[in-house]
Amino acid sequence: MTAWHTKPMLAFDLESTGVDVERDRIVTACTALLKPTPTPPWDIDVKSRLIDPGVDIPAGATAVHGITTEFAQQHGEKPVTALDAIAGELALALTAGVPVVGMNLAYDLTLLDRELRRHSLLTVDERLGRPIAPVLDIYVLDKAVDPYRRGSRRLTDLCATYRVRIDGAHDSTFDALASARVLYRIGQRIHMPADQVRALYADRRNPDEVVEAFRGLRGLGPMDLHRRQVLWRAEQQESLADYLRGLGKDPSDVDRHWPMRPWYASPVAQAETADRLNAVEQQLIERPRA
Repeated sequence: MTAWHTKPMLAFDLESTGVDVERDRIVTACTALLKPTPTPPWDIDVKSRLIDPGVDIPAGATAVHGITTEFAQQHGEKPVTALDAIAGELALALTAGVPVVGMNLAYDLTLLDRELRRHSLLTVDERLGRPIAPVLDIYVLDKAVDPYRRGSRRLTDLCATYRVRIDGAHDSTFDALASARVLYRIGQRIHMPADQVRALYADRRNPDEVVEAFRGLRGLGPMDLHRRQVLWRAEQQESLADYLRGLGKDPSDVDRHWPMRPWYASPVAQAETADRLNAVEQQLIERPRA
């Protein structure tokens, strides 16, 4: 059976006006359909978009991705057109069984979902008629196979760990392609002979544990990995919550949902539900007795 990392994948990344998936807006987006080959170059079809978010882009966000409000207004697509196209590309790939891949995709997929709802467009799961899957998230996968590695796990760190290049940080196209390269390396290590994987981790205190973690994923396809990531993400986030509690901090913002925060869990949906319940309760109170 052909290993999944040698088959097509759709890399996905967004840059935005901020980090609040419920309120912020998409500024740039990339979907890149990749068909890996044994040797470079891969067959890659990249679609990069600049979007006028319809709101001011804060200076802090511009400092990260370099896009100003004026530039987006002058050169960006209207959100409705761009968002509809992005959602269509994701749905088309997932319908064909092509996994969506990226870095910390719970952020990107939730942000896209809220943007689609904001502009009264069909969400990706509505287009699919089912939950979004399969998704392969290098952040979740890396933490599952190598949980005790010290240091940060930003995309640039993962690129260094898996020995792949990143052409520029905080650019949706560069980040999407770099994520796909990291995922390919993870796939390679899953299917490598054990002695070759052990050699890559020879400086670790626990190289055999890492080897076994990779070996334990052999024979799994994208949907199998998707299901496991749901569980891994919940465990990883619960571990983060425990860590925050140990520091005396509030862990209520730790989100265990993956690959996206469902709409019913959003503050807006919860507020709408509360308002409806209050309205029903008020009607019952005011209803005249027979």
